[in-house]
Amino acid sequence: MTDRLNGLDRLVRAGDGRLDQPVLAEAGALLDRAGQRLRLSGEHTVVALAGGTGSGKSSLFNAICGLELSPTGMRRPMTSRAHACVWGLDGAGPLLDWLDVDKRHRYARASALDLERADASLQGLVLIDLPDHDSIQAMHRAEVDRFVAIADLLVWVVDPQKYADAALHRNYIVPFARHTGVTLIVLNQVDRLAPHEIDDCVADLRRLLEAEGLADPRIVTTSAVAEDGVYGFRDILVDTVAARRARTERLSADVDRAAERFVGYRADTEPPTTVDDGRRGDLVQALTDAAGAPAVAEAMESAYELRAADFVGWPVAAIIARLRSDPLRRMRLTELREELRGAFTGPIGAQQGDVDAALQGITEGITPELPAHWGRSVRAAARSHATEIPEALGESLKDALPTFNQVPRWWWLIKTWQYFLVLVAVLSVVWIGLLVAYGVLNAGGEDPGGLVGEAGLIPYVAVLMVCTLGMGWLTSSACRNLVALSSAKHGDKMEHHMRVGIEGVAYEKVIVPIEQDLQVYARFRRDVEIALGRG
Repeated sequence: MTDRLNGLDRLVRAGDGRLDQPVLAEAGALLDRAGQRLRLSGEHTVVALAGGTGSGKSSLFNAICGLELSPTGMRRPMTSRAHACVWGLDGAGPLLDWLDVDKRHRYARASALDLERADASLQGLVLIDLPDHDSIQAMHRAEVDRFVAIADLLVWVVDPQKYADAALHRNYIVPFARHTGVTLIVLNQVDRLAPHEIDDCVADLRRLLEAEGLADPRIVTTSAVAEDGVYGFRDILVDTVAARRARTERLSADVDRAAERFVGYRADTEPPTTVDDGRRGDLVQALTDAAGAPAVAEAMESAYELRAADFVGWPVAAIIARLRSDPLRRMRLTELREELRGAFTGPIGAQQGDVDAALQGITEGITPELPAHWGRSVRAAARSHATEIPEALGESLKDALPTFNQVPRWWWLIKTWQYFLVLVAVLSVVWIGLLVAYGVLNAGGEDPGGLVGEAGLIPYVAVLMVCTLGMGWLTSSACRNLVALSSAKHGDKMEHHMRVGIEGVAYEKVIVPIEQDLQVYARFRRDVEIALGRG
């Protein structure tokens, strides 16, 4: 019973916020009631006598007690409050307090003044005489409803005239049909019937009860006025008290009833407890697209090429480009990188609508396998951090952006080589000018001779200049090809780093909540079996 109650308690906690509130409220009330009853005396068995007006339950109560303790009458309800007769007072006080029986209506059948008449075979019995369930007084009906929910053994006293009373069967018999083991039907006042009429009444009553769901109902006939009219009923009470199983059987029936209401919230198929790799990959790809990671990687790839052009580009071509009016010519990696970092500080990094579409995509592949309530729960779990995801994606992309404080060494070597070639070309131009001035135009008067006066060197110096310019252009062209290859690898590396960050966001903000909810559902299915006594 402890395991079953613990299982039911876990069902209630797992269902909080997921399942229908009336089901959870009923199970929670049962847990409170069961915990209180189990802490009270297990040596006492609470037997409640309930019935309609004129059924004779108070007379039956007095007959079992052997004293006139409860008022009797035929025309109107005589019992307005529950009366209790106790056999054995040790530990009965807290139990009667929990039953909320007025102290004026508590009687002891094993007191020091009544030892001779006390019945030791009923030691441990707490017999309750209830008001009429069909009373016109609402407080009487409320009193009956309260004891129907807490009595260890419920005895319904009926008479031959009203045993098929619709109020009794509709309000009490049918709702508690699964409590057959702790329900006893007493057909009272059989002294008014002939022997063959008694058998007919019992057969008809049994047929009616079985049609309403009671499996093999226990029926006993009594007569409070006959000398031996309550012996059969008394024997059942003696056996029930001696077995001391009524309390546990009642709780077991209550747990059965509560646990069966949870059965409809689980599916027969074994549920997944993790998100498979395929769905994880789809989610990461959707969030990657939502964050614009490919576009960022492409932009950073272009920026890499721009940065490289400052080092490996042919300076002569750069000078010519600067003479053109181009508003984009000053754009470099640093400015672009800082601009991107600023863009990733808020939800601009990923639009909420794209994120919502990604979350819907991953749940669509999981929730069809789950019952409706748990499908809604998984969708809610997937969206539990939905508003945080855009900013988290932006942060992950910002963290993935490189600093580029270091420049590849070969860029410096190429830059040095290019400026050396520019220097050679400039010197060649100066040399040619000197040769023209001194060797051709005789600007110096006398023939200076040597390297500046020999006009025949002009073609060779011109060839040197052309070769230098050609080498610079070829070097720049070759380096651009190398930079293109490097930038492609750099873009792929950037995209990989961003994807790793996005995977972390997807796992923390989406996958973990979904898997936790799936594991709660898997545990819920097992706890249903435990609460039903099958686990």
